[in-house]
Amino acid sequence: MTAQLEAPVLSEPASPSASPSAAARDADPVFALHRGGKVEVVSTVPVDTREDLSLAYTPGVARVCTAIEQEPDLAYDYTWKSSTVAVVTDGTAVLGLGDIGPAAALPVMEGKALLFKQFGGVNAVPICLDVTDLDELVETIVRLAPAFGGINLEDISAPRCFEVERRVQDRLDIPVFHDDQHGTAIVCLAALRNAAKLTGRSLGDLRVVVSGAGAAGIAVSKMILEAGIGELAIADSKGIVHAARDDLNDEKRLFAAISNKDNRTGSFVEALAGADVLVGLSSGTVPVEAVESMAPDGIVFAMANPTPEVHPDVAHAAGARVVATGRSDFPNQINNVLAFPGVFKGAMAVRATRVTEGMKLAASEALAAVVGDELSAECVIPSVFDPRVAPAVAEAVAAAARAEGVARL
Repeated sequence: MTAQLEAPVLSEPASPSASPSAAARDADPVFALHRGGKVEVVSTVPVDTREDLSLAYTPGVARVCTAIEQEPDLAYDYTWKSSTVAVVTDGTAVLGLGDIGPAAALPVMEGKALLFKQFGGVNAVPICLDVTDLDELVETIVRLAPAFGGINLEDISAPRCFEVERRVQDRLDIPVFHDDQHGTAIVCLAALRNAAKLTGRSLGDLRVVVSGAGAAGIAVSKMILEAGIGELAIADSKGIVHAARDDLNDEKRLFAAISNKDNRTGSFVEALAGADVLVGLSSGTVPVEAVESMAPDGIVFAMANPTPEVHPDVAHAAGARVVATGRSDFPNQINNVLAFPGVFKGAMAVRATRVTEGMKLAASEALAAVVGDELSAECVIPSVFDPRVAPAVAEAVAAAARAEGVARL
């Protein structure tokens, strides 16, 4: 297996509003890499002669347009639609920076497009929309959709993101995938499967506590429950989510009805006592004493970036057997790039009309299986550079789409 990425140590900005001077930007390798953008459009056909021009553009192109008008599915065969995704954001929840707006979000969307191409061979176009009204956002995405074979929603604030995804998917017959939710969930479940296997347990044996009830926290928790976890409770800033609380939004209220079978209340730290698994998807911190209170062979996924909820060395010293983070400079990086390129590659290969729960579970199982005999406490998830990942995920997703009746090929 390819070794984990060794990342350079880069300084963080002094504050979200801090703007480095021109001299500082010129000396910074991050700014140097981003100058001029990270992606471009490249021609796939020559336009060197009059004949080339007449075939690629007018008058020849009109014949293709007329054929597509009469038979719309031909757009998949005679345009880029079958291999191109729109990466769409409104800039309201970008990385850990928050609501920084669509222009400031563009470097992240470009990066996402770059990863789609690099790891999945999927074309992607970054689209940053200057609209935050939910109805207008949904309508704008739907109106953009005819040019694309899939929609990857990115960095849209919770709980709006749940409604945006539902409504856009209801109106389109192409895959709509909110990566902050489902990409994280796919990779996290894959790592958890292997961590359970390594420690001699099944998913059904595990009690999980999740810190963070935003988009990622709820999506990860739903998928873990769907996969057959023994018991799971999720906590927000006010403590464990349970049905008796009167301060829950609609998403948390719905989730409370399907989780926390033990009816736990109180704080996240209290719930960790005796738990097998900690999944961190918040910006908070976890006291070392809380990790020490977990069951033997504890599993700690501390995925806050850039600072994990608990440092891996501290978690190991406190008794955790397996530790994963979202960072590239520690083992077991839970990175969404392990999921979304293969998910879209597989879904679009069979012209799936949506990404179902079964397709997500299949992606997670395939990702876990890539580790194989290399399974260890330092390797419960493949490297982002492992060339087996995207093909394995794509094949599993395509097969699941056919099995679930959402494939058109």
